[in-house]
Amino acid sequence: MPRSTAAWLTTAARNRAVDRIRRRAAETNRLRSVAITDAVPDERREEEDSVPDDRLQLMFTCCHPALPIEARVALTLRTLAGLTTPEIARAFLVDEKTMAQRIVRAKRKIRNAGIPYRVPPAHLLPERTFGVLGVLYLMFNEGYSASTGADLIRQSLSAEAIRLVRVLIELLPDEPEARGLLALMLFHDARRAGRVDANGDMITLAEQDRSRWDQATIDEALRLLTPGRGPYRIQAAIAALHATAPHADDTDWPQIASLYGELAKLVPSPVVELNRAVAIAMADGPALGLTLLDRLAETGALATYHLLPASRADLLRRLGRDAEAVAAYREALELAPTDAERRFLRRRIESLT
Repeated sequence: MPRSTAAWLTTAARNRAVDRIRRRAAETNRLRSVAITDAVPDERREEEDSVPDDRLQLMFTCCHPALPIEARVALTLRTLAGLTTPEIARAFLVDEKTMAQRIVRAKRKIRNAGIPYRVPPAHLLPERTFGVLGVLYLMFNEGYSASTGADLIRQSLSAEAIRLVRVLIELLPDEPEARGLLALMLFHDARRAGRVDANGDMITLAEQDRSRWDQATIDEALRLLTPGRGPYRIQAAIAALHATAPHADDTDWPQIASLYGELAKLVPSPVVELNRAVAIAMADGPALGLTLLDRLAETGALATYHLLPASRADLLRRLGRDAEAVAAYREALELAPTDAERRFLRRRIESLT
């Protein structure tokens, strides 16, 4: 303990404030470095008034519609959200070199096209909203389930994503996907306390103590949830089925599988197909789910994604094919990005050997 608690708190608070000021200044400077022109002062003042939060202003500025959507999201994550290129590459399921090239091309296009460093006026915000939502979604995901490091959860990152979505909803109250994204984040964040034990080891969803889930946060998410076919609203509906099931055995897996089918039509993705296969396995048995996962593995689309072999291993274990399960768990162990996940996989291997 410090000799003077009050003095220590004052010093820590001052350092935190200085760090925050420097971070905001660094964000602005980094974004300026990828642009050429600027708005004139009067225009700039009017446009900045359209977005009430500094960081959100910069995100809308960076998500320019002249860039491809993936480039917008990647560049903004790298420039403003503080994610590294390897972390962004893992979020997009591409190798680091490919992602670095995308970011470089996006910066080059900004320079060559003379895209201005300018907060868009209010009437132009909707054309950039989808990109901003994508940034906040991936920012939350990295905080909720870290792609590197010792810890599974980076709480400050997911908390900042939630804060920014709340600001976005105040700015665009009629945007249903923003409300859907906030609901999705809150459903997941409500389960945070139950995801790891006192040692920081991972606890599976089926084994979590649901009394530790934050019911007030779940209730808020339920109030935000509205019917619709948007990708974030569908994912929020899936998360709601998990969050409201009294016990793991009460989960409505057939409905979850159906919702993943709807999601796959809107945003075709191998990760969506992976989740759909797991839901089908829970609804109709591990044999059918394993068949779907094996087909997915044959495509090579998730060759470096640890959750594919980990999911196969779990279904093989449930089918009593322990030797194959161990081999799949070891494959997942080689790909797992965090210490917490590696410890979990080693425990699974030990339980079967």
